[in-house]
Amino acid sequence: MTTEQLEIWASVATLIERLPTALDAQLQRDSGLTHFEHGILFALDSAPERSLRLSVLAGYASCTLSRLSRAITRLESRDWVRRVADPDDGRFTLGVLTAAGHEKVTRSTPGHHALVQQLVFDAITAAQARQLATISRRISSAVGPDSGWSPTAAAD
Repeated sequence: MTTEQLEIWASVATLIERLPTALDAQLQRDSGLTHFEHGILFALDSAPERSLRLSVLAGYASCTLSRLSRAITRLESRDWVRRVADPDDGRFTLGVLTAAGHEKVTRSTPGHHALVQQLVFDAITAAQARQLATISRRISSAVGPDSGWSPTAAAD
């Protein structure tokens, strides 16, 4: 790498380390959730009928089914999510957000969004935010072919 690339990479690597830590700290303090758990609840809340196949949810979360299963077990123990067989194809399991889970994500989201606003969007211009979106999509595509979660995809 060139000196300039190394400087850029140092900035990206620092961001990759610091941002998740800050997001986790706020969610843990205010809601007793990890960022990963909040993401699961938010994705389910955004989905039709507040339900997704666990394999789809794992793809959205960029995690293994094993990691997702452990998180779902924790969320089930709090009565925020339940697992049911997919009525369209019993080979699949659905994660279904419960009423208590909907309430939890509804209460935890404003504080989380406020922190994202403060740490990300208040730190850059609108034009830089659009560039960040383009850059993030390109890097994500280079890492893997899955498009990941988006609010519009989850609502389809």
